[in-house]
Amino acid sequence: MAIQITRRDFMNGIAIGAAGVVLHACGSDIEPAAKISIGTPTAFSPPDSSAYYPPTLTGMRGSHVGSFEVAHDLAWRGEKPSQYETLDEHYDLVVVGAGMSGLAAAYFYRKKMGPEARILLLDNHDDFGGHAKRNEFHQDGRMMLSLGGAQNLETPSSFSKAAGGLMTDIGIDDDFVATMDINTPDNFMLAGKLDADNGVAIPGPDGYVTVGGNWNAVMYGGEGYEEKVRALPLPSSEQDILIDFFGGQRDFLEGLSLSEKWDYVNSVSYNRFLLERVGLNEDTLPIMNAIILHLSGFSGWHLTVLEAVGNGASGIKAMGWLGKAAASVGEVFLESLLEVRMFPDGNASVARLLVQKLIPGVAPDMKGPEDVAIARFDYTALDKDEQATRLRLNSTVVGVREVDGKHVEVDYVQQGKPLRVTADHSVLACYNVLIPHLCPEMPERQKEGLRYGVKTPFVYANVQLENGRAFSELGATMFQCPYDPFQWVSTAPSMTVGGYEPPRGPDDPMVVFMMNSPMTITTSDEQGSGRDQLRMGRHKIYATPFASYEQDIREQLQSLLGKHGFNHERDIRAITVNRIPHGYSYPYLALDDPKWEEGQAPHEIGRAQFGRISIANTDSEAIALMDAAFDAAWRAVKEQT
Repeated sequence: MAIQITRRDFMNGIAIGAAGVVLHACGSDIEPAAKISIGTPTAFSPPDSSAYYPPTLTGMRGSHVGSFEVAHDLAWRGEKPSQYETLDEHYDLVVVGAGMSGLAAAYFYRKKMGPEARILLLDNHDDFGGHAKRNEFHQDGRMMLSLGGAQNLETPSSFSKAAGGLMTDIGIDDDFVATMDINTPDNFMLAGKLDADNGVAIPGPDGYVTVGGNWNAVMYGGEGYEEKVRALPLPSSEQDILIDFFGGQRDFLEGLSLSEKWDYVNSVSYNRFLLERVGLNEDTLPIMNAIILHLSGFSGWHLTVLEAVGNGASGIKAMGWLGKAAASVGEVFLESLLEVRMFPDGNASVARLLVQKLIPGVAPDMKGPEDVAIARFDYTALDKDEQATRLRLNSTVVGVREVDGKHVEVDYVQQGKPLRVTADHSVLACYNVLIPHLCPEMPERQKEGLRYGVKTPFVYANVQLENGRAFSELGATMFQCPYDPFQWVSTAPSMTVGGYEPPRGPDDPMVVFMMNSPMTITTSDEQGSGRDQLRMGRHKIYATPFASYEQDIREQLQSLLGKHGFNHERDIRAITVNRIPHGYSYPYLALDDPKWEEGQAPHEIGRAQFGRISIANTDSEAIALMDAAFDAAWRAVKEQT
């Protein structure tokens, strides 16, 4: 089974398809116009400091202290409590995990079985949504939002009937999707606006060199690209190669037949291609890898040329007449294919809509998607005795087993206390690799399938600034910073969606959104498989304390913004680091993974129904997209009903 590597659910607008689709904006040279965003600020007082409200917490978030220790004891050392207090709670369904798949499983089950169905969702984190983390900041009576994980809706018109129906049920129908587009500024690239200004920032002998305009267009040979390449602090010989490569002025696969080219792009790593065929220095690889690190989760050492190009890397025009022809076709069809939509807190708003549908008491006055971004959520309403559906946070499941074919026992630890509930059915909407530890009775072949994939680690940071004056002087709303700890730096989402009003201009406070991938770039490809690199990246994230991330953030922003009057000691008001060591689902790699027969891929074997227990997560689909999470939930609920 050949499984194409997928783009993340946050950035369809920049990636190009494996068929050779390229950026529509390549033919233009956008003038710098970055002045943050427009609109009137939302007057919104922060929640009471004594209230339980995780979105406003700063410091280390994501895999925060208290969320992983119990699971690590189980997975690493086989340790878990020997006795549990059995609660007087029996449910029709217990869902393990309150991320997108878990919330969707609860929703589908309730829709099928009726509103009186008793459902319990258990999650090890202190907030719901899984990777869809909401980061909320307050200053001078204004609320500012950003995201700490899953970012956007990718081509919602192509969702399956089940996933599309769920979206419509929570209010995100075709009309609202169209409204989202209208309410998204043209100058915000992360929401798929291809003409948005975006730059590159590279350290030089006299400080950072920032090139504004439309850097992604430059990488595809857009108008004026030669001038922008010449502005980079690189040797002229390296600039010459980049100009030829970006513009397709040479065929870097010259001498190969058409079939040999096809074999080459499917069997050689992108970075090896850049070194051996293109002739770039290894020191230049970070510039070429920055985009694919965050679109695929891998560096160019573990993606074939075709996979890298399919995830946004430059090069389609540098493969002779066939590549140029594919690029031309891509330009014609991209506009109709492009459909990226975003809430100001990313997919956290989708999670909030689902939770409010399941438990209306959390936000009884919320109308729906039109005010979801600013609605107040009462976390004390998540887990009340009288509710048919309950969501219990800070609860790490350590065992799920079927008893005599009649019911399921679910063991979990909530803030140090071992507890047990029973249910008629259970859906495991958690990390695949943990499931064999939860259900050791599973067949060994199924456990092997569940263990195969390794999730992509990543870190998203949000930095609250006193104002946006310095950032507005950079000449772009987003920058690739290939030689820095955080390879992408952007303004926080600036769309007026869900009732949100972003900062009006540079004098208002702002939030800077920063993305870090821990994957290795500037080394040879003698570094193990892609899965090995993912494990190393995960270890690096766990081993890096918040203080180190804070220092990196302060130094990077000072270097980038200092010449425009920025002082990190004065201007940084808060820092939130969203650490996601178990991130996006493993997609299979052409350089590492065989082509399994239909139904025999590890994720297909691993997701088999296990009596009264079913599995629903993006791991089970091998696709790191929100609609895949919904499809997995629909399948699991069908199995159990």
